[in-house]
Amino acid sequence: MLVILGPTGVGKTELSLQMAEFFGCPILSSDSRQLYREMKIGTAMPTTEQLARVKHYFIATHSIFDTYSAGQYETDALQLMEELFKQHHTLMLVGGSMLYIDAVCKGLDNIPEVPQDIRDQVNAEYKQKGLEWLQQSLQKLDPVHYAKVDRHNHKRMLHALEVCISTGKPYSSFCTGKSKKRPFNIIKIGLNRPRPELYERINLRVDEMMQDGLLEEAQKLYPYRHLNPLNTVGYKELFNYMDGTWTLDFAINMIKQDSRHYAKRQLTWFNADKNIQWFQPDEFTIEKFKDLKI
Repeated sequence: MLVILGPTGVGKTELSLQMAEFFGCPILSSDSRQLYREMKIGTAMPTTEQLARVKHYFIATHSIFDTYSAGQYETDALQLMEELFKQHHTLMLVGGSMLYIDAVCKGLDNIPEVPQDIRDQVNAEYKQKGLEWLQQSLQKLDPVHYAKVDRHNHKRMLHALEVCISTGKPYSSFCTGKSKKRPFNIIKIGLNRPRPELYERINLRVDEMMQDGLLEEAQKLYPYRHLNPLNTVGYKELFNYMDGTWTLDFAINMIKQDSRHYAKRQLTWFNADKNIQWFQPDEFTIEKFKDLKI
């Protein structure tokens, strides 16, 4: 399995299409938001023409009203790959959602299910007491996980706190970090660009999304802003504009800033994986692939 990964806006789509055409194989998307058919523009979903070039899986397969997780993706992707490997020598996994890539390549830890009453209780307290309460509570019950978690991602912290409370054990105690064995070889290709160039591409892509109708797409989704899939860069900033909190220009600038911050978080995550071989998109060719250490 050839994995093409990298930060948002780096240029994964076109290169992956060329590689898939070379191998005559399909592409499995590992983008956790391109799953949702209502979020076409804001997730930079492949175009109709691009989808016609190569068969894709996990693109626009779900609705924002569906419940879906990285754990479910792990199960679905592995079942699909078992069938696809009967027809193809090589498959491609393409995207930038870190947890989804790890789900397929390494497997996820078995985190206990949280009873609904505890989830409701923790969420009610969070709504009443706020982010600082959430941070302090998680730090008290699981200082190990607190030291690593994104402290502004309230959904991640809420889930960890729910597990701590429902099990009586730290969330980190369930995070073994052990990789599951997969019945296929994995080659990871990381794409990156010099930081100024990457950030300029991100800024330009946001402008193109606005021209393509991102505001109109977000307006249609505004009534459902509470749904988890819409807690996504590009939508949540425009929702603040629709609320009257921000001007449109400020919201657009915040989309650019939040996208750049997300790219930085992606690279931090990916850089911890020593199995990734890094290239600039313009430098990676079929010939380069043949020379890779496999």
